[in-house]
Amino acid sequence: MEYTRISDANLLTEKYMDSILLEERLIDSKVADTSIAFLGDHFAMPVMTPAFSHLKNYNGREQSGLEEYSVAARDCNILNFCGMMENAQFQQIMDTGAKTVRIVKPYADAAKVKDQMQYAGSAGAFGIGMDIDHIFGENGLDVVVGETMGEQTFEMLQSYVELTKLPFFVKGVLSVSDALKSADAGAKAIIVSHHHGRMPYAVPPLMILPKIREALAGRDVKIIVDCGIASGADVFKALALGADAAAVGRSMLPALETGGVEGVKDFLQNVGRELAYIMSFTGFSRVSDIDDSVLHFT
Repeated sequence: MEYTRISDANLLTEKYMDSILLEERLIDSKVADTSIAFLGDHFAMPVMTPAFSHLKNYNGREQSGLEEYSVAARDCNILNFCGMMENAQFQQIMDTGAKTVRIVKPYADAAKVKDQMQYAGSAGAFGIGMDIDHIFGENGLDVVVGETMGEQTFEMLQSYVELTKLPFFVKGVLSVSDALKSADAGAKAIIVSHHHGRMPYAVPPLMILPKIREALAGRDVKIIVDCGIASGADVFKALALGADAAAVGRSMLPALETGGVEGVKDFLQNVGRELAYIMSFTGFSRVSDIDDSVLHFT
């Protein structure tokens, strides 16, 4: 049979995630509790929304998709994320009442980065951050909706962290090196991600996760994982391999497009229910108890 090369990091990620199997531990197991403490707050489950940008108003509904999934996050009591937008639109997200982290693009214009981060703080954001995996594009620096991105040094990242007392999130960490630099810069959380496969052959987040967890031991830095997270089983595997939480991604879009707020709520609650179901089947009653002892790699 002729070998077909696969450079698509999304396919590689799905293949790796699906290669991880779970054993059952039923005797003495209990009904699971998915609630978590996270950066000084409490949430219903270790499931978070993606940092989406540029979502339209679906099917003529009044609110944009960004606002709709934020309302769903609020109602489900989970941490919400949003991505590239101007300050006025971010204020609309904050007006939903969702506890939200604003992920700012690595603009070449450092003044714009600082302005958006400072605005997020004044608007009552839960946290702020930057997606470092959008620095580069195929022709050098990335250009997003007409905005040129810029190279980001450790010193620049550290200066952003020092802008605020809010927790700082670095999104797009896919190596021990960047995880340690993020921690050294003062980040309180990292998101292990390849941003939907922006780089060919990018390592699956769950594959690099255990090394990152080990490297950050004792550093008091929370670890979130995204890319390909579509079910409670995916979340469970991420937690077992060392994550504190996992963010769903494009798997949420069909529910958002067709069902709006209620569609996203149903989707998120189904993910949470499956997570609790698998926790009970594997003998873990609390999220903090989950470890990799039930995982089998094929």
